[in-house]
Amino acid sequence: MNSTTRALDRVSAAHIAHAFLPLRWYGSRWHYYYAKAKLRSDPLYPGVVDALRGSAAPLLDLGCGIGLLAHALRASGLDVPYRGIDNDTGKIAQAQRAARNAGLRDATFEVVDLAAGLPAHRGSVAILDVLQFVPPQAQDAILDAAIAMLAPGAKLVIRTGLDDGNQRARITRGIDAFSRMLGWMNSGPKRYPDADALRAKFDAAGLQSEFTPLYGRTPFNNWRVVATKPTASAQSTIS
Repeated sequence: MNSTTRALDRVSAAHIAHAFLPLRWYGSRWHYYYAKAKLRSDPLYPGVVDALRGSAAPLLDLGCGIGLLAHALRASGLDVPYRGIDNDTGKIAQAQRAARNAGLRDATFEVVDLAAGLPAHRGSVAILDVLQFVPPQAQDAILDAAIAMLAPGAKLVIRTGLDDGNQRARITRGIDAFSRMLGWMNSGPKRYPDADALRAKFDAAGLQSEFTPLYGRTPFNNWRVVATKPTASAQSTIS
């Protein structure tokens, strides 16, 4: 099973989740159990780590949640500078505390509302399970801004459901809506990206893109989309 379909092993997942334990025995262990289950069941993190290997560009993680990607990167030996932003103040607080507990190097977390604009950045960008939760016009604005941030050799890594009408797509929409009902997400799903439209956008920007199924053993219609900005040498070779 390759890195785009497997999840983290039990030992790695448990080690990362330990950073989310409460300070006192009577504190909430919700994020601890969530982190351990998520890391052990979701192929997202090995898939993103695999996509980012070979690039030393700083990474901006849009909609970082509680910061699990930063932990997965460090556990896999990727020490690229990491900056995570999210509009959920509670999740950012958890991310900051867990990063301190784990002693993560060169990793920061900030509260930023993507609807109000993206911060300045030059390097790689991750947009994981975010696009479907913002309105169509905002999706395009976020993608355009992320593409403009890419440095030569850097990568835009997206995990999203795709609007292809299959059974997995319907299940994904239902679970995303349920996550909103539970309060885990700040909004429900708005629009799932169309694969052909994404490819066209990347082609127009001169990016090399690839689409890989990333649902593993889950019932969801999740895909890993990687768009790479070629280096000057690569561009000359292509031309």
